[in-house]
Amino acid sequence: MGKPKVVLGVSGGIAAYKACELLRRLTESGHDVRVVPTKSSLNFVGEATWAALSGNPASTEVWETVHEVPHVRIGQGADLVVVAPATADMLARAAHGLADDLLTNTLLTARCPVVFAPAMHTEMWEHPATQENVATLRRRGALVIEPAVGRLTGKDTGKGRLPDPEEIFEVCRQVLRRGVAEPDLAGRHVVISAGGTREPLDPVRFLGNRSSGKQGYALARTAVARGARVTLVAANTALADPAGVDVVRVGTAVQLREAVLKAAGDADAVVMAAAVADFRPAEYAGGKIKKKDGEDPAPVALVRNPDVLAEVSADRAREGQVVVGFAAETDDVLDNGRAKLRRKGCDLLVVNEVGETRTFGSEENEAIILASDGSEIPVPYGPKEALAEVIWDQVTQRFTSRRA
Repeated sequence: MGKPKVVLGVSGGIAAYKACELLRRLTESGHDVRVVPTKSSLNFVGEATWAALSGNPASTEVWETVHEVPHVRIGQGADLVVVAPATADMLARAAHGLADDLLTNTLLTARCPVVFAPAMHTEMWEHPATQENVATLRRRGALVIEPAVGRLTGKDTGKGRLPDPEEIFEVCRQVLRRGVAEPDLAGRHVVISAGGTREPLDPVRFLGNRSSGKQGYALARTAVARGARVTLVAANTALADPAGVDVVRVGTAVQLREAVLKAAGDADAVVMAAAVADFRPAEYAGGKIKKKDGEDPAPVALVRNPDVLAEVSADRAREGQVVVGFAAETDDVLDNGRAKLRRKGCDLLVVNEVGETRTFGSEENEAIILASDGSEIPVPYGPKEALAEVIWDQVTQRFTSRRA
């Protein structure tokens, strides 16, 4: 089996230089990449650069090497087409089926998954024309990643920044692995919590846990690759924002509850992957608690935190909303998991065994997914994104069954 064939389309925006890093990641991970730039993009990165980095010719015209019929063959032979950056003009031309250069011809002939990574000023992204073009492309099965929020050209900041090339690469990798042209979460809004909450004792100390947030972030990346609009409520993580995800940063369990309930109002699914502290200190010391010679520290009184998973499950914001919980257990894993599923009232509960050197901070996970209908789905040890795929498979099945 040969290398996966990827077409990297580059349109004429200042973010074109970032596509060089995306190209490097694609080639170094074993993909055969053909770069198809637009003529305007060559004002930012030259044709020779694309050819040298990819090892393949780069052309903007349908009239070069005509005997090979490139305007048809490139799209027909691709396993994935990704356009990064995708300007407002490119999105408009793609949505309206124009074919005035090699890239737009390639988009019309491609029958593989197509990913657009938009980059433009905020006003252009928010313009009704652009939003209609994005909706058209998504309706046809293309994956249009939400742009990031950050510094744009000049002094401007806002939504419209090209996501980090590494994160665009992760989306491409997951789309290629699935090999399905139609994103099955398209049109869905999903809310995911990730990381571990911290409950302050004083200005320098807190009660916390070992959660890295990696499983929640894997769920977010996977959902984007399957077409969902994703809100990620991230508690104390040090991870890069996944491409196409709206990230809401929180610290404590109370803050996480507020953010999840706000985002869940129009969500089709809520996945509570964060490790939320069960308790918090009853009192917060305004100054650092001092150690006193010859005296034992005063006991720390704790109070219960809100049970966010049980609350979301009991008071669903919309009919048919699917709720997924996580249970990190150290012993009697399945018995405790089954009891928690009944107690919380969620549709699915992902149960895994954790410990000081197990699961937390790791790139791998192993779990059993317990369902409210009594079924149990074991997921063997493997990458956390593999577990994420199984979880979304189970969620989409419930979307389908509730619609029937």
